[in-house]
Amino acid sequence: MDHTNHVRLTPPELTPDILEGATIYGPDDEEIGSVDHVHGSQVVIDVGGFLGIGAKPVAVPASQLDFMRDEDGDVHAVTSWTKDELKKMPEHQD
Repeated sequence: MDHTNHVRLTPPELTPDILEGATIYGPDDEEIGSVDHVHGSQVVIDVGGFLGIGAKPVAVPASQLDFMRDEDGDVHAVTSWTKDELKKMPEHQD
C-alpha cells in the first residue's frame, strides 16, 4: 500500500473512538497488528494471534505511529517497528 497520498490525522483526531481498531503497518508494509485501545499518551497494539485470539497487547508511544486515512477513509498507521520487535516488548497490563 502506498501511504504517500493518505491524509495524516490531525492532533484533535487522535481520539480513542477514531484510533481503536486501526491497522498498524511495519516498515515493509507488513500488517503487524491493530490498535486495541488508547491508554493515556500510549497506544496499545494487539500483535500476532489469529482473529484476535492469542494476540499480545503491547503499549507504544502514540508519537511513534503515523496515523492516516486511506482513500476509503479507513484509519491506519505506519511505524518503523517490525512485528518481531513488538512481540519482544513487555505485555501491556491495564
